[in-house]
Order: sequence, then C-alpha cells, then structure tokens
Amino acid sequence: MLARLQQFTTLGLLVISAAWAGWCWHAGHVGWALAGSALIVFGYALVLAIEFMLLSRLNRFDPAPAASARQLLRAWWGEVRAAPSVFCWRQPFRSRQWPDHLPSDAPGRRGVVLMHGFFCNRGIWNPWLARLRNAGVPYVAVNLEPIFGSIDHYADIVESAVHRIERATGMAPVLVGHSMGGLALRRWWADAADPARVHHAITIGTPHRGTWLARFAFSHNGRQMHLTSEWHRALGSREVAGRAAGFTCFYSHCDNIVFPASNATLPGADNRHLAAVAHVHMADRPEPYAELLRWLKLPTPP
Repeated sequence: MLARLQQFTTLGLLVISAAWAGWCWHAGHVGWALAGSALIVFGYALVLAIEFMLLSRLNRFDPAPAASARQLLRAWWGEVRAAPSVFCWRQPFRSRQWPDHLPSDAPGRRGVVLMHGFFCNRGIWNPWLARLRNAGVPYVAVNLEPIFGSIDHYADIVESAVHRIERATGMAPVLVGHSMGGLALRRWWADAADPARVHHAITIGTPHRGTWLARFAFSHNGRQMHLTSEWHRALGSREVAGRAAGFTCFYSHCDNIVFPASNATLPGADNRHLAAVAHVHMADRPEPYAELLRWLKLPTPP
C-alpha cells in the first residue's frame, strides 16, 4: 500500500513540476519556470530546514551533546540527499528488490529481523539486505501495516517474522528497529512468553520516550509517539525490569524527527550517540550495521 502511495506522490510531483515549467516556458517566463520547478521538486529541503531549527531550539536543555551549527548543516545536507533515495526510489519502486532470505543452510546461523519506521516500508533496508544476503545471513524484513494503525497491532507481524527466523535457523534472532520500528519491537517483546527469543535488540532513532514532533500527528500510531502518551506509560509497565540491558540504542543530537535527542535512549541500555546525522540518514550509517554484525557473531549467553 505505502509503495503505491509513494509511487503516486513521486510521479505526481514530477508531472506537476514538468507541467509548471512547460507552461511558464511557453509564456516566456523562464525564471519562473526554473524557480517553480525547483520549489516543487526540492521544497522538502525547506521543510527539513524548519525541523532542524526546531530540534536545535528544543535540544538546548537536553543532556545529549550540543550540536554545532556546522554539525546541523552537515546533518541537514545528509538528510536532503537521503530522503529522495528512500522515499522516491527504494520504498516506492524497489521495496521487493531483496526478498526475505531463509536459505536451506540457515540452521545454526544467527538471523535478523528488521522493522522500519513510520510512513516507511522494508525498502529502507535495501543496502543492509544486499550486504546480509551476500554474507549469507538469514533475514526477514517486515512491512508494518496498516501504515496509520496502532503500534499494538504490529506485534503479530513481528511475531510471525521472529517465528520464521526461529524455524529456519533454530536460533534467537537479532532484532533491529528504525524509528517507530523500535517501538513495535518493544511492544512485541513485552508480551513474549520467552525473553530468550531475542538474542539482542538494536534501535536506531526510536522515540522510546516520545517525540515533540508527534504533537502534529494525525494518525493513531503517530499520536502514540507523543511525549505525554499514555501508550508509552502502558508499554513501560508491561516490560520486564532490566529489559533495557538487551538493547543498543543509536540516537543523534541532529535527529530531525525524534527530539529532544535523549528521548531516543533507554535508561540501562547501551546508548550510542551518532554525531551530525539526521533521522532517515541514520539507517544508512555504518555504526548500526557494524553493531549488528558484532552481535551476530556473539554466542548465546549461558
């Protein structure tokens, strides 16, 4: 569903841009043709700039390291480049490029379950999936749907993915969640009968304690990520004490979606700060992938 919606959005913007440019050019307004087309195609960069101004203001009193103007600019530029790749190519047109990988020789090999964030699909993981397949690592990358539904409903999807990996490998997988995907991970694990079904959990830019930006959310799952969400309090009450020790949480002082920045951390977890990197771009950074590889090699604790 999301892929088709983003196909329509991407192609629609290109058609509108071309139509505007053609009409203005025909009317002799070359400058308007170029300026209008650029605004239509690259207007998202202005929206990102507004988000960065907001995060800079709201992070002033956060315990996360303060971001310099240069770091904010670097992160903004990284997100400007990453967003079209994810939202206009990988997710709408290439989300099935790398199908789930459960080879016949999977038994005894540690696997991975990957969960995407809000308004995303499994296509965001394409660079990871290519590397994992080449390395012979079994994996399942889910689509969390309905895209605007409750995070609670995603637990069944996570359960199915974990079960498939367990059945194929005979081992507990490493679970990886970007953004809202990390909350779907926690929601499933909170009710898992056997906590040993997870070898380790890695979250990337997950609003573990909500995000200020969710005050503008219109969807059910978006409202659940509000800073004062009752859903967050209920999730915390369901989780086993000490559960955070099984997490590595990547966060950034330049995250333009989850801020204040420390809201992407969990007390008691291995919290890793990524400097000068924004929300979507964080999923393409080498550090989270390297952490995944490290846990894939570590034996199951006694």
